[in-house]
Amino acid sequence: MAGTTLVDRALIRISGEDARGFLQGLVTNDVDALAPGRPLWAGLLSAQGKALFDFILWADGEDVLVDCELEAAADLARRLTLYRLRRPIAIAREEALCVHWSPQGSEGSLDPRLAALGRRWLAPGDGDGGAGWLEHRLRLGVTEGIAELGSDKTLWLECNAAELKGVSFGKGCYVGQENTARMNWRNKVNRRLVVVPADAPGPRTRAHYESLGLAVEHRRTDDLEGAIVPDWLAAALAG
Repeated sequence: MAGTTLVDRALIRISGEDARGFLQGLVTNDVDALAPGRPLWAGLLSAQGKALFDFILWADGEDVLVDCELEAAADLARRLTLYRLRRPIAIAREEALCVHWSPQGSEGSLDPRLAALGRRWLAPGDGDGGAGWLEHRLRLGVTEGIAELGSDKTLWLECNAAELKGVSFGKGCYVGQENTARMNWRNKVNRRLVVVPADAPGPRTRAHYESLGLAVEHRRTDDLEGAIVPDWLAAALAG
C-alpha cells in the first residue's frame, strides 16, 4: 500500500487546564464545535484581521491537536506561547503522530474545508504520501500556508475563509475578529486568493508551481479572468 503521510505537515498538542477555552479566544473558528471525527479549519490572525497562520484543529480527548505546516510549526508554537501568559497550558510538538491524506476511501474524516479535498486522519507515519496532494488542492481552488496566504498580508475573508468554513460569525471575540466581522456584515470582500494557470510568476503571484503550471494570486474580484473559479467560489461571487 502506498504511503499516505503528508510529510510537510506537523502536529502541535495543546493540553492542560481549559486548553479549548484558551484556543477559543484566539482562533477564527468555534472550538466548541470541535469533536472526534469533526475537525475544523481555522486561522490565527493579526489584530487587523490578516492571516498569520492557518491550520486544522483535531479533538483528542480534552487536548487539541493543531495540524499545521511543518515549516511554520515552530513559529506557530512560539506565537501561541506568547498568548498563554501564566495559564497552565502545555504547547509542544506531537512527534508520535503524523497527518495522513487520501483522495478517496473511508478512513479518517472529510477535509473540513471541502469534501472534494478528500480524507485526513492522524496516525503514526507510513512514508511520503504527499504525491498528488498539492495539485489536487490547487485544482479545487483551495489555498493554504504562508507561501500562498502570506503572513500578515491577506485579510482572512480574502483567503476564502467563509466559503471554506474557516470562520465562525457567531462565536465570541478572537484576535482579528472586529475587522473580520465588519467585512462580513458589509459584504465587502473585494479581493480573493485564486489559483490561475501560469507558466511563470507575475506581479500578483504569491506562489508559483512551475511543474504544475499553476500559481496563486491575490486579485480583485472584478479581475478574475483566467482564474480557476470552482463552484464553491462562483456561488460566493454571484451572491
